[in-house]
Amino acid sequence: MAKKIIVVGSSNTDMVLKSSNLPLPGETVIGHRFTMNSGGKGANQAVAAARLNGKVIFIARVGNDVFGKQAITEFKEHGIDTQFITVDSNTASGVALIMVDERGENSISVALGANANLDVGALKATKGIFEASNYVLTQLETPIPTVSYLAELSQEFNFRLILNPAPAQHLPDALLRSVYMLTPNTIEAELLSGVKVHDEASAYNAAKILRQKGVNIVIITMGEKGAYVLSNEMAVLIPGIPTKVVDTTAAGDTFNGALVVALNEGSSLKEAVLFAHKAAAHAVGILGAQVSAPLRSDIEAYTKN
Repeated sequence: MAKKIIVVGSSNTDMVLKSSNLPLPGETVIGHRFTMNSGGKGANQAVAAARLNGKVIFIARVGNDVFGKQAITEFKEHGIDTQFITVDSNTASGVALIMVDERGENSISVALGANANLDVGALKATKGIFEASNYVLTQLETPIPTVSYLAELSQEFNFRLILNPAPAQHLPDALLRSVYMLTPNTIEAELLSGVKVHDEASAYNAAKILRQKGVNIVIITMGEKGAYVLSNEMAVLIPGIPTKVVDTTAAGDTFNGALVVALNEGSSLKEAVLFAHKAAAHAVGILGAQVSAPLRSDIEAYTKN
C-alpha cells in the first residue's frame, strides 16, 4: 500500500479574467469571462494528486476569512487530510489575479497573504508526520526558510523531497543539495542554472549544472515540447501529448501532482513523466486551476486513445 503524499505550500483564491489578449502596461483590455476558483501552487498540486487517487496530507496556512474557509471545505471534499492547515487570524488568505488570452497564455500576480506566514515553526509542530511519507512535494509561494527546513527534514526522516521551484527565484546551493527531484520550467531552469533553455541540448546543459549542484533528478518542463529528464539512468526529452490549449493555468501544478502520485505508486521515472503528461494535457483543455485537474478515469481515457 502506497504511503501518504505530503504537500507543503500555498493556498490562494484565483480570480480569472479571460480576454482576447493580455494587456500591455497602461492598457485596458475588455474581458469576456470571469471566474473565481480555489488555487495556489501548493493547493493545486495537492488537489491534482488527490483527484488521481493519491492519499494527500496538505500543510498550509490560510486567513480567517471566507476564502480560507471555502478552501478548507473544498480540500475535504477532495479527500485531502486538512488537519495540518493552520488559520491565521491576523492576515488575509492569499489571492491571485490571473489574466488569460485566447491562446491560453496567462499573466499572474499573487498576494501571498497568510502563505507568507507558513514558517519553520509550523513544520516543527508537525514534523512527526514526515515519518509516514516517502515523497514530499513543495514549491516557492511560501518562505524560503520553510522550504530549506523541509530539505533538512528530508535528511532526518529519509523522504524524497520534490521541489517545483516556482515562482522563479534564486535558491541557495545548500538547499539544492538536499533536493531529490527538481521540476523547473524553462524560465526557472535558466534562472537557477544560467543556461537559456530552448531545445533538448540546452535543457541537458541546464539540467547538468543543476545536478552538479547536488540535485539527484532534474525534470525541465518545456510546454508542448514535453519534459527533459536527467538522472543517473537517463538523459532524454520525453515528448508531451498534443492537445488543444484553452488555459495553461496550473498545468505545471497538475504535472507535479500527477508525477508524485505515479512515483508514490512505484512507477518508473519514465512512466511517471508520461502519466504526468497525460494529466497536464487534460488540464490545459479546461479554464481554471483546480477545476482542470483530471480524475483517474480521464488519464485512463488517454491510455485507451
